[in-house]
Amino acid sequence: MNQRRSNIEIISEMLRIGAEGAGKTEIMYSANMSYRQLQKYLKFMMAQGLIDQIEVGNPSITFIVTEKGHGLRRSIETVLEVLQFNITEEK
Repeated sequence: MNQRRSNIEIISEMLRIGAEGAGKTEIMYSANMSYRQLQKYLKFMMAQGLIDQIEVGNPSITFIVTEKGHGLRRSIETVLEVLQFNITEEK
């Protein structure tokens, strides 16, 4: 069964990948998303204070998850675990 991921699942995955710092290419390929999607989500997440952009060279830029982002990721994972447990229990 091929299910589409929700925005929340995509954000959670990006936060997981960027926990120790990651570049655009690593995030894009690891999260299995297009460049257009990546740009949209990075812009949103930076505006919300979930990730920061740091320069590690010229012109190398890395994105790293903030404390707020780590907290959100933990919350999302908890909710998804509860929902998954309840959904599979119903079958």
